[in-house]
Amino acid sequence: MCFVIRNIIFDWSGTLVDDLPAVLKASNFVLTQAGRPEMSLDQFRAEFSLPFTNFYDRHTPHVPMAQLEDWFHSSFRQAQDSVCALPYARDFLKFCRAQKLRTFLLSTVHRDHFLTQCQVTGFDAYLDKPYTDVWDKREKIHEILAENHLRADQTLFIGDMQHDIETAHHGGVHSCAVLTGYNTLEQLRAAQPDLIVEHLGELRRVLEQNHLHLKPAAKNFEETHPPLATVGALIFNGAGEVLMIRTHKWSNLWGIPGGKIKWGEPSEAALRREIKEETGLKVVDIEFVLVQDCIHSKEFYRDAHFVLLNYTCRCAGQPRVKLNHEAREARWVTLAEAGKMRLNMPTRVLINAVMKRRGRQKTKSGK
Repeated sequence: MCFVIRNIIFDWSGTLVDDLPAVLKASNFVLTQAGRPEMSLDQFRAEFSLPFTNFYDRHTPHVPMAQLEDWFHSSFRQAQDSVCALPYARDFLKFCRAQKLRTFLLSTVHRDHFLTQCQVTGFDAYLDKPYTDVWDKREKIHEILAENHLRADQTLFIGDMQHDIETAHHGGVHSCAVLTGYNTLEQLRAAQPDLIVEHLGELRRVLEQNHLHLKPAAKNFEETHPPLATVGALIFNGAGEVLMIRTHKWSNLWGIPGGKIKWGEPSEAALRREIKEETGLKVVDIEFVLVQDCIHSKEFYRDAHFVLLNYTCRCAGQPRVKLNHEAREARWVTLAEAGKMRLNMPTRVLINAVMKRRGRQKTKSGK
């Protein structure tokens, strides 16, 4: 039986606020103080886990926990000006209030840091009760349910880490993983949440469409999930380099900018709009290359059927990339360099097609 969601328990870091840069900086301070090498962002995201004592046990077992905590919090206080609300978080909290959903926080965040960040975000006004300073959330979830008289089958836990999903399983509540935080898609899938969404904006759409149920009523899957027409392009700059971007929703693999075509929108207009929204770039000299089917790709964060219209184009003006919330990283590289990157499969097919076409053109011209 599918129950209506009446209560939501939020994680804080990576779910409602983006504190990853500050946490990485503070964690690297701890590592260097302990005589260990700093970590890159990718290394940290792969290594960090909750309870965070496990992370320290692996990397700094020779240092007392009290000292580690002192180093971390002293550094974090200096870096937490960078902490900000995640996209769609405020709108989702307002949605919860409008729907009269009860809202709670279950987080490892230090209470002092939580209060400081709430002075900026104001998110505490949308929470019925925050539970902070919780090192192991699994040890707290049953207490929260009992203390607030919450039915487990009407309660949803939203988080960005495997530990959050494990906590939901432990408490017998529903679970939703968001891709806005610390763990990768592969890590989150391994925890087997009920639902994975790109961000809270997508979760709101799911709840609205399903009348506050986490999943739609039983219907023919093909009827409720029709194929989606999308556009994407390999963008060249004046130096002949191409733009590669990396996103969590494609398993942290490299790909190209693009997105869905809106109703009534010509495909090239959709391409210009998507590229502008995702990268801030204006493009010219758009050329169609190929169309691809992308069906049930395990690289994508959810099951989907895409019809991919792939193009090449050229950046107009200076190639200054300004990424929106959808992408994590961007690089201008040569075609040969792009071919050696960890690409999602549709992008690899496109690059191979472009390289073959260029090879044929050189052969015809005799160069």
